[in-house]
Amino acid sequence: MQFVNPQKVCKGMELGDFPSSGQIVKDALAVAWPSVLESFFVCLAGLVDTIMVGSLGSFAIAAVGLTTQPKFLGLAIFLSMNVAVSAIVARRKGAGDQESANRVVRMVLLITLGLTAVVSIVFVTFASPIVRMVGSQADTHEYAVQYLQIIMGGLGFSTVSLMLNAAQRGAGNTRIAMLTNVISNTVNVVFNYLLIGGNFGFPALGVRGAALATVIGTVCACCLSLASVLRSDGFICLRSVKGWIADKISVKSLLNVGSSAFVEQLCLRVGFLLFAMTVAHLGTTQMAAHQIGMNMMSMSFSFGDGLSVASVTLIGQSLGRQRPDMAKVYGNVCQKLGLLCACLVSTAYFLFGKEIFMLFSQETPILEYGSIIMRILSITLFFQIEQVVLFGCLRGAGDTKFTALVSLISVTCIRPGLSWLLCYPLGVGLIGAWLGTFADQALRFLLTFFRFRKGQWTKIRL
Repeated sequence: MQFVNPQKVCKGMELGDFPSSGQIVKDALAVAWPSVLESFFVCLAGLVDTIMVGSLGSFAIAAVGLTTQPKFLGLAIFLSMNVAVSAIVARRKGAGDQESANRVVRMVLLITLGLTAVVSIVFVTFASPIVRMVGSQADTHEYAVQYLQIIMGGLGFSTVSLMLNAAQRGAGNTRIAMLTNVISNTVNVVFNYLLIGGNFGFPALGVRGAALATVIGTVCACCLSLASVLRSDGFICLRSVKGWIADKISVKSLLNVGSSAFVEQLCLRVGFLLFAMTVAHLGTTQMAAHQIGMNMMSMSFSFGDGLSVASVTLIGQSLGRQRPDMAKVYGNVCQKLGLLCACLVSTAYFLFGKEIFMLFSQETPILEYGSIIMRILSITLFFQIEQVVLFGCLRGAGDTKFTALVSLISVTCIRPGLSWLLCYPLGVGLIGAWLGTFADQALRFLLTFFRFRKGQWTKIRL
């Protein structure tokens, strides 16, 4: 059985000349492996962060977990712009239009700086009511507020780095983004050790120390990202063009893709926020167990996310070269690579789930929840990884209206609604929330799978 079969994948499409199957896989891996490694290290740093914070007690894990969805809600508009930037830069790279790509990046950088100032001020000022709305308890509220204020106060370093790395990924420079994140997360882990427990003469700041370590890491990331776009030998070079406004076609594409991606991000963040609130009201122990489970879900997500980034790059550049057949083939290859990753991670989670949870906590109730969560997750992650890759394929083509619709149906409605029903009226508790998560991931996979198969996304122009 062939790993790559262009004739089968592109049935009914006009086919051009294809490289060998080995070359197609090699090209996909060349773009994918730095993104997978980058995403893995980001999640690994998050796991180490949680383990270190967990040494303070379950209240600290819960407090940090409470800030996750508000933080990503604040990042929603930036993440949506980054989707548009990656897609447009990939198209321009495929078409060989370096000047247009750099004008887009320059313009979005200015927009990012202005919006960051507004979002940062709002979240720092209203951190307490935001955390209370999410469902903080008496033993977690103060710590969650401190963490959120510090993280959002240093938001500018993160948003600039995220945007520039998105542009580099669109250009196929995934190694630059990987190096940036690996270094910044290493710095984060080191300062976690120094500031959470107070080692080598540093003050013991607890939860605040974890937040400060994260900000210090993003400062490093920002400096490295800026340095990468000032080099004259790269496709993305902000010194290579004059002016800060992109051409009309690019602005229109940016608005079309960005607005749909923003709606998608809002749907995702509102859904995840409602979901987090559902779990938070179960209690501190349940929230701590849930947060550990979500960290493990993020670890499996990292493989899909890395392949999703590769999909955006490869599909965008293929469509820019007027090769929709190659776009579909690359998407298919990334899905198969995702399935291989899912098999490996699922086996580890199924066999060693409880032992993995013991790295974070020794509390018996948390470990009991953990065993069940990891069994559910070992099945869920097959749908999770595949749908994340498929979302990347559609985003790379600019089909963000469809991904927004899927997010609205599945994440905003199905996941929190079903989770609440199972947690409370049906009395299943925390496990009900994870069953709701399984339903969400499976539905997103089915909807995006059939969309990809139809191939209409290959006809979108940017």
